[in-house]
Amino acid sequence: MTLATPQPLKIGPYVLSNRVMLAPMAGVTDQPFRQLCRRLGAGWVVGEMVTADPNLWHTRKSKLRMDHSGEPDPRVVQIAGGDAEMLAHAAKLNAELGAQVIDINMGCPAKKVCNKAAGSALLRDEKLVGEILEAVVNAVDIPVTLKIRTGWCAHSNNGVRIARLAEQAGIQSLAVHGRHREQRYTGWAEYDTIADIKSRLGIPVIANGDITSPEKAADILRYTQADAVMVGRAAQGNPWIFHQIQHFLEHGERCALPSLEERRGVLMDHLIALHAFYGSTMGVRIARKHLGWYLSDDARFTPAQQRELKQQFNGLASAETQIHWINDAMAPDAIKRLLAKGSYAA
Repeated sequence: MTLATPQPLKIGPYVLSNRVMLAPMAGVTDQPFRQLCRRLGAGWVVGEMVTADPNLWHTRKSKLRMDHSGEPDPRVVQIAGGDAEMLAHAAKLNAELGAQVIDINMGCPAKKVCNKAAGSALLRDEKLVGEILEAVVNAVDIPVTLKIRTGWCAHSNNGVRIARLAEQAGIQSLAVHGRHREQRYTGWAEYDTIADIKSRLGIPVIANGDITSPEKAADILRYTQADAVMVGRAAQGNPWIFHQIQHFLEHGERCALPSLEERRGVLMDHLIALHAFYGSTMGVRIARKHLGWYLSDDARFTPAQQRELKQQFNGLASAETQIHWINDAMAPDAIKRLLAKGSYAA
């Protein structure tokens, strides 16, 4: 029996192809990135957080976040809010629009979310948490999942109690980020709480937080006995991590790193998808942050060279020039093409 497939992982009616998931990240896990991560081995992907207030869905940002056209099953939509009735209504509307799984956000630490008594701020009010979970589960006929943190702060680590409420309400799976809200993304994640929650629940439990390598993923699965791992920031600029983790879980060793040509193909496909999804103007802007993450993970360049290359790319104003630059950056003689005198750096 391997870590990779002790038994098929099932959430609602959906049987996952593996135990490695893409975490929802606002401004990152848009449709192009979700589709890319699926292609590169993610067994489950979750869309960007969508507000539960349908009065705000008319904005371009919300419309794009809710666009799951052409995506394979299951289409997982994450909603955030602090009112049980509004969240239930949002879940129902999203189901009517094609969502196949509703994920409730009780883990986001952002001030603008917590100030509205949503995200991880909800963990301070267990009665409200129970009301929200029950209302959303009863509002739809599709699976409802939940993502939480271990608690609001170090003195209120109530993740186990929240987890029990979730299971009692009919939540189909629970993802736990091993930090409390006040940590945001600082310090280190802890996995004792996740292990404790897993030992008490019968529904799938997913471990999240600081999963940065195949070895770390395997260690966390062993330690917590979680049913899956959820990768967030480590996938930025490195969407190959899903296949790398899965390969390690199956074979106990690392797979070969992607070749330069493979990296060029993935990066090119990602940029073209961003330009098509957002339009040339917005797509060019959004491509800049993704390129920055790819460069930060590119060992061919020193940190100083990475900074210079990011500045070059950020100055490009059209889809065509970005694509041309990527071809140069992914060539074997990239340093000569981009950093030598007379090149882009001149």
